[in-house]
Amino acid sequence: MEDQRGHWSSSFGFVLAATGSAVGLGNLWKFPFVTWENSGGAFVLIYLVCIAAVGLPIMMAELLIGRKAQKSPVGALKAAVGPAWGIVGGWGVLCGFILLSYYTVIAGWSLFYFSKTLGWTAGGFPTDLQMGDLFGEQVSNGGLQVGLSLLFSIATVSIVYFGVQKGIERIAKIFLPILFSILLLMLISAARMEGFGESLAFIFIPHFGELEPAGILEALGHAFFTLSLGMGAMITYGSYLERRQSIVKSAGIIVLLDTIIGLVAATIMFAVIFSVAGMEEQVSGSTVGMLFISLPQLFYTEVPFGTILGPLFYLLIALAALTSTISLLEVVASYVIDEHGVGRHKATVLCGATIFIFTILSALSFGAVDGLSTFEIFQGKPGWFSTADHFVSNWMLPTGGFAITMAAGWFMTRESTMAELAGESEPAWFSYEVWRFFIRFVAPAAVASIIIAVMFFGTDFS
Repeated sequence: MEDQRGHWSSSFGFVLAATGSAVGLGNLWKFPFVTWENSGGAFVLIYLVCIAAVGLPIMMAELLIGRKAQKSPVGALKAAVGPAWGIVGGWGVLCGFILLSYYTVIAGWSLFYFSKTLGWTAGGFPTDLQMGDLFGEQVSNGGLQVGLSLLFSIATVSIVYFGVQKGIERIAKIFLPILFSILLLMLISAARMEGFGESLAFIFIPHFGELEPAGILEALGHAFFTLSLGMGAMITYGSYLERRQSIVKSAGIIVLLDTIIGLVAATIMFAVIFSVAGMEEQVSGSTVGMLFISLPQLFYTEVPFGTILGPLFYLLIALAALTSTISLLEVVASYVIDEHGVGRHKATVLCGATIFIFTILSALSFGAVDGLSTFEIFQGKPGWFSTADHFVSNWMLPTGGFAITMAAGWFMTRESTMAELAGESEPAWFSYEVWRFFIRFVAPAAVASIIIAVMFFGTDFS
């Protein structure tokens, strides 16, 4: 019998794997963009408060549910809370399924730009190239999109196929140090740019008069979304934790690393933007514009050591995306393993292949196939890709996260949660009562405000 579950070999391995799950395009792409759009410092300060008051308590709640039951989201919520709560776990599995199906497409773009920057480093950057045209041509090329997505899907399946220790943990121990090293190299390079000081001031000096009320909600939303909460990933990873491994310390380190990486990525991007005249207007209004249109050219025209940093940057994006796609596939595969008794190898390949069918739909929805590109359920969100992204970001993740806060705060007994968070492995300074207050009152109210904003005020977190 092949080992279907297993455990993390060490707390260090778990922290790296879970950090890899949390660190992704949200840190390297979305966080710099929303920080830029919301005028920097005041937004960042509120974001940090939300991370501590909402993200960290929910992270701990998901981990404790997983470790207590030692099962994937469906079985874990059934065992830890009650039979009916399996529906919430199933919602999380479905969320992971849909999210992975379109996230893989964006991850494939990083492979395209990595190969392009390698070519430009070797052969020189074509000065007459229009980056907007290049981006438009590659996303509308159906064959290219499917091929890039397939490569990323194969890489993801290949890692999850080998299980927790030999696959996910082993790769995390290799990839996360590489990711940190690349980020550090880019930060050192950014420190030599003219706009570095302005970048630091923009991020870390708050000007509350420049922050709109909608920015406060944006900070709350991103604090929740950036940690891979609400979709069962941390429940799944928590189910591989042993009793000797501390939930409190692990969750704290994961949240800290995730936050630092987002801040460093923003510092690097803004240093580039502030160093180049006219760039501030070019990057506004589009996350795609910042990452895949404006930055590639700057590496070869404005950034010191850009010919080296360009390929490294898109390798960084690819590694961060891969550590996230691994966790998303593990959510779905672990459900099939635990609830249907299917072996890991078969479950991983079956889930990966099924998800890829829907990945194809997203890959072809940027102009390659008219019906998929014009498909629209939510007003202003045309295309299969945009529809899936909007549904997951605005409906599935917030409702799943709200259900988890209610489960841990109100439906699990005090004794049940205390047994997971107040054991000998937990630090003496940790206050269970403080956590319980935040998971019962602060976190549910915060996540509920996201849901209300989406339902009644048309706020869009995608």
